[in-house]
Amino acid sequence: MNLKRIFGALLTVLGIGGLIYAAVLYVTSRGNSDFKALVIYGLLGLLFFIAGISLVRTTKDES
Repeated sequence: MNLKRIFGALLTVLGIGGLIYAAVLYVTSRGNSDFKALVIYGLLGLLFFIAGISLVRTTKDES
């Protein structure tokens, strides 16, 4: 297996985790107290997810 694909899968999993954590923060927040953390985790999760997916898609299999 290619190292880039493994790193892409790891980034994708981290991105999904960040997006899920942001969703949990959104559901459990009361008002604007956690807005900053919600934006930070949401944007980082989205960035990691997109980077991981694009890295997996653009890496060719060399078997």
